Amino acid sequence: MPMPYYVSPEQMMQDKAEYAKKGIAKGRSSIAMEYADGVLFTADNPSASLHKISEVYDCIAFAGAGKYSEFENLRKAGIRHADLKGFMYSREDVTARSLANGYSQSLGTIFSQEMKPLEVEILVVQVGLNSHGNEIYRISFDGSIIDEKTVAVIGGRSEAVLAAMKDKVTGPPPTLKAALGFCVSALEQTANQKLNPEGLEVAVLERARTGRKFRRLTPSEVHQLLTV
Repeated sequence: MPMPYYVSPEQMMQDKAEYAKKGIAKGRSSIAMEYADGVLFTADNPSASLHKISEVYDCIAFAGAGKYSEFENLRKAGIRHADLKGFMYSREDVTARSLANGYSQSLGTIFSQEMKPLEVEILVVQVGLNSHGNEIYRISFDGSIIDEKTVAVIGGRSEAVLAAMKDKVTGPPPTLKAALGFCVSALEQTANQKLNPEGLEVAVLERARTGRKFRRLTPSEVHQLLTV
């Protein structure tokens, strides 16, 4: 009679982490970066219909990397949670911190209890209003949550992209034009190829925008900003 196959909990968790990291690294990187008037999102995404960056609530945005179907389900769950909380209580009660904590709990539970972890890494970002600072939360596949400052990168070769931007995020927040140039330069440097505006997904959370703060930039707007 064959002996049952035993794997230690430590080894199982390590295998799950490696599996998830490989899946996330297969995708392309997305960047969230503070600029003078809000937060800029830039993603290497040639698809015009499968968005990696989306609005969640009034001044909150979501970005995902990894397996599209999995982070898309998380995005939809976040929107439902935000709408329900805003309806039952107040729109001011819907915050990036509460959403990030909810995502962290869900991802942590799946990672520890399910055989297959989610191959995703996500960002939950809220633009600061009335002199409040911006909030950028990065949530990993295992539920770990990190409060990022100034810039955050997920998916693909995120560490290389972040390293390429480190010397450009010092000092006061840049203009939108300069911030977009920094992000695209870092993505191109890591990918070793020129990126066309049509192959970029760019959006902003604009602090001064009336009503909802989220806005997508068209390829023509991106081209104009990148033109010297």
